[in-house]
Amino acid sequence: MGRGDGARRRAAPGRAGTRGLVRLVAAGVALATAAVLPGGAALASGTPGYAFAGDAVPVEGANDPADAVALEPGAVHRSSLSPGGPVHYRVDLDAASTAYVSVTAVPAPGAEVAAADGIRVSLQDAAGGSCSSGSATFGAARSPRPVTALVQREISSGRTRCQDAGTYRLVVERSRTPDAPSDSWDLELTTTTEPPLRKDGATGTPGAWDSSSPEPLSGEPVNRPGGAGFAEAAPLGQGVWRDGLRPGQTLFYAVPLDWGRRLSATAELDGTDGRSGFATNALRLALHDPVRGEADAAARSYAGRRISVALAALPPVDHANRRAGGRTAGAMRVAGRYYLVVHLAAQVAEDFGEGPFTVTLRVRVDGAARSGPDYAGEPVPPGAFEVSAGDGPTAAGAAGSGGGAVMRAVAAGGFATGTALLLVLGVWTVVARRGGGARTTRHG
Repeated sequence: MGRGDGARRRAAPGRAGTRGLVRLVAAGVALATAAVLPGGAALASGTPGYAFAGDAVPVEGANDPADAVALEPGAVHRSSLSPGGPVHYRVDLDAASTAYVSVTAVPAPGAEVAAADGIRVSLQDAAGGSCSSGSATFGAARSPRPVTALVQREISSGRTRCQDAGTYRLVVERSRTPDAPSDSWDLELTTTTEPPLRKDGATGTPGAWDSSSPEPLSGEPVNRPGGAGFAEAAPLGQGVWRDGLRPGQTLFYAVPLDWGRRLSATAELDGTDGRSGFATNALRLALHDPVRGEADAAARSYAGRRISVALAALPPVDHANRRAGGRTAGAMRVAGRYYLVVHLAAQVAEDFGEGPFTVTLRVRVDGAARSGPDYAGEPVPPGAFEVSAGDGPTAAGAAGSGGGAVMRAVAAGGFATGTALLLVLGVWTVVARRGGGARTTRHG
């Protein structure tokens, strides 16, 4: 969406015309606030919710493992989770492919959560033996946001458990069940399979790489609205990008990384004008791999002055990274769409207002692209571990105004006069920019 509406100049309205114009602006703003976002996420108290995949298949988790419904590889599923106990799903796997199952839990905007709240996920064989487990919590900010846990069944000559074809169990439960609030959380689940290599051990061990963090990119930021979920993550390439972020809101961006390519990223939050206060772990930046596993995350507290948070140094994408020690390096194991996820804690509104606040992403992609490993088959879904020309940002998208989901809500509501748009943009520019810093917390 461009900055101007291209409307022809008209004679200045009289007093009655001015009142009508004010009513028109108010109606447009109300329409933008009430609009429904892609994927069914609605604006609630000014904070956009999560955008689920439009083609997500609804499934119901079973209390009894015998009643579990199968998750189809390559598909996105939508379900729900109450605090009452674990729910079960079924995953049918062959004896050759490595499988990844991600679970994203989404509390309602404004939901009450504690630092230890979150989800626990485990993948088990038919006998109940554990193949993999994962967890995700909301952390010290106690801000409701989408949290994602990943489990996997990896085929390897050095493993004995979970190597057979058959039915596997996916178990999902809340981290804090005894005194958790009674509201249910929505779930988004994905299953991705990776074929084996034609020659076992063909990629060897990870090579040496420069573990120093590159300098963040400089330059003027380009407005780039973020998506409200993995399914509508806005594509990004190397560059400096900007959007507006409200307390409690989460933005999703997708960065295509080919084999041999390396990513570094920082997120900056502008300061406020004349307000004081403190919000713990207010700005959070996370990186998720193409199967949605969290590779790295860091957060920084906010006291009204400009802050910056950066990802840890990451190795180039390499199939051999799965043999590296540590979660972060191990996650950089496949090419594809990596996700930068930015969250502004809901408690920021208590001292600094509802925003939106200007957030700037500085994204660097370096390293020489190379051919990938020799797979003996295709992943599911097809192309999951490939980068195509269409994965980068478009010129039209990069020129779009900030505000992410709010801007898309205006468009969805059909308010085309441009008056409300200019009003909203004017409000956003009130936020002042100052230097400063606060403490950083590294997650994972």
